[in-house]
Order: sequence, then C-alpha cells, then structure tokens
Amino acid sequence: MNYTLHQLKVFVEIVTKESITKAAGALFLTQPAVSIQLKKFQDQFPLPLTEVIGRKLYVTDFGREIAITAQKILDEVATIDHKTKVYQGKLAGKLKISCVSTGKYVMPYYISDFVNQHSGVDFSIDVTNKQNVVRDLEQNKIDFALVSVLPKHLSLETIPLLKNSLHLVGGTTRELHNEGKISEIFQNEPLLYREKGSATRNAMEAFIDGRNVSVTKKIELTSNEALKQAVIAGLGYSIMPMIGIKNAVDIGAIKVIDYPGLPINTQWNIVWLKNKSLSPVASAFIEYLKIEKETITTKHFSWVNV
Repeated sequence: MNYTLHQLKVFVEIVTKESITKAAGALFLTQPAVSIQLKKFQDQFPLPLTEVIGRKLYVTDFGREIAITAQKILDEVATIDHKTKVYQGKLAGKLKISCVSTGKYVMPYYISDFVNQHSGVDFSIDVTNKQNVVRDLEQNKIDFALVSVLPKHLSLETIPLLKNSLHLVGGTTRELHNEGKISEIFQNEPLLYREKGSATRNAMEAFIDGRNVSVTKKIELTSNEALKQAVIAGLGYSIMPMIGIKNAVDIGAIKVIDYPGLPINTQWNIVWLKNKSLSPVASAFIEYLKIEKETITTKHFSWVNV
C-alpha cells in the first residue's frame, strides 16, 4: 500500500458526494484530476471501491468500509496538526456548524474574523434545511447551529444575533402588470414555496393557514436562491426572509408588498446543546461572539433594524 493523504481525502469526498463531478467541485479540482486520483487509489486494492452503472457512480460496500477508515486517518492527521499548534501556544481545532439555508447570508460574517485571528482553527458549515439542522443537533454531530426558530424539544444554550424578517414579495415586472387586489394574492396568484422541512416554508404555511385561504397553485423550490430567482422571473409570489433578497430589492428586481400581519419577525440564534462538553475552540468562539456580535451586526447588518 502506497496511498497518499491526498488520495484518501479525494476518495472520502467521492463517497460523500457519490459523484466525481461534485467531489471535484468541493475540492476545487478538475474532474480529470479527481478521476486520476481515484484510479491510483483503486489500483492498490484487489476489490472494487466503486462501480459505474449507466452513467451513475455507486460506492461498493467494501468502498464504504475503506472510506470510514480513511476518514479516521484524516481525522487523526488533523489532530496531530492541531496538537502541534496547541504546543506552539496557538488556539487550534475544528468547529462544525450547521445552518438553515438562508443562514448562509449571516453565518460567514460572524465567524470570519475569529478564524482569521486563529490560523489553527478549521471550520465546516453545512447549509441545509431546518429539519436536518435539528437532526444534527439531536445527534450531537455539530458544535453549533444557526436557526431562526428554536426547536422547543431540545435543551439549548442560545446567543441571539439579529432580527430575521419575512415579507410578502413578488417580481417587480409581474407586479407592474398585476391588476388584481393585494388581498387576493394568496387565492389567485401562483405561490412559491421552499421544500418541506424548511423554516421559511413552515412560516409561510402557518401564515396562510391562519387566514383560512385556499391556495390555487403551489410551486416548490429546494433552495432560497432558486426561490429568489423564480420570484425575480415573475413565476409567482412568496414570503421570504429579507436577509436573502435585500440586494434584489435594492436594485428593483423584487418588490416588497405591504400586507396585514406581515412581516413575520423571528430571531437568528447561535445554539448548542446545553449539556454539551465544548472544545477549547468552541468555548473561545462563544466568548468571541459575546464580545464582538454587536460590532459585527452594526458593521454588516445595520440595515436590518431600519
């Protein structure tokens, strides 16, 4: 066996993404480069790690076992690196954060300076829907989560960050040609929803259900960015967080529509399990947020409370 750490990393990413193309994107490599590394890694085993059926790549049972061991090796290598930095007097370790989809417009600003100040700190952010974020919290897979609606069944520690407002919106072009009444938008116009499990969808459905409105047409999209583009294109109306559409509103591509009972106001929160044993890096990040969150909010999100 003469495999490299780079080959292990590439193979783990292929298994995680179940795609050479997606693995290449995640690793910032070309598809041929990833394919070459996979072949070199495969050549060292008598059993197949993957197989291609049709045009889809499948990971064999043996391949998945190897991937589990490969990840353990990579984790141990990271531990060696972190321990070296600790002995040098540096804060070192890894932060694992999960955030709901629109949280990607928030989280980078609250972690950027912390990571830049501590070169020994690595971090990963999994951007997904609320259902998956809550699952990661329940299973203790992450250090922190960024959510706008707190899961009531979990005992959590919380640091509030900033307000999250959801507004009724439509594409500006569609609005110019819409001769209907605003009060009839939910009954007569196509409505654009996020996928099931999304906090944005839950808020939108709760608002509409509370008014006993019969929706005539629903269109579902699986990301906030796709939803925003659909609104801009004039496919219909939606209730969306301002944090993800502000630029489009500012340039006039999306129109915010005044509607009774809106906006829906929630709060962005960093949360973690109350009984969780925090690493030194996680503890340092909490202290950093407590001291710096107001400065960060003022610098990057002063418009939120306007």
